[in-house]
Amino acid sequence: MTHTTISPARHRSLGDHTWQDDAVCQSTEYNPVDPETFFPEPDETEKIAAAKSMCGQCPVRRACLDAALEGRDTDGIRGGLTEEERGPLHEKIAHRLDYSRVNDTIAGRDVHLTRAERRAVVHAAFHRGVTEQRLAWLLKITEEHAQKLYRETRRALRNRDLNQTAKTTSPRETSGERLGRDDFGTAA
Repeated sequence: MTHTTISPARHRSLGDHTWQDDAVCQSTEYNPVDPETFFPEPDETEKIAAAKSMCGQCPVRRACLDAALEGRDTDGIRGGLTEEERGPLHEKIAHRLDYSRVNDTIAGRDVHLTRAERRAVVHAAFHRGVTEQRLAWLLKITEEHAQKLYRETRRALRNRDLNQTAKTTSPRETSGERLGRDDFGTAA
């Protein structure tokens, strides 16, 4: 089952690393931070607690976690989670469906998307009447590929409508009895 969220978060754009400037773990002249704090051994509980405490105060913790998951970074403490805590999230990231990311993409932002989110962008763009050229630009694909995605979407919607129509017009059984061959009449 995929997890769906709707949040007002501002998502990290493709290639955007400016969020790191606001990170609490960023060492400065006035705030010296030992980077080794974020790469503890599993038995170094004091280092883990210190790193998680800093992450708990960080304004860009979500962007850090997203960057670690999207970049398949499995080392150290990122976004307030240890390597072991991020493990299950790494497995589920391909199925993430966050509609705020979809909406940001439709609005023209270059956001990291999972496969499920890319499919949702295609469906949302189709329903909103976004042109194939714009879809191609949004997803960084060719116009031919955008045309193919829209054809597949139209076909899926048509088939869904046909299946719904077939379910509503199927013959009903009379009072629980099965219909026999003689109940249908003859074809002329």
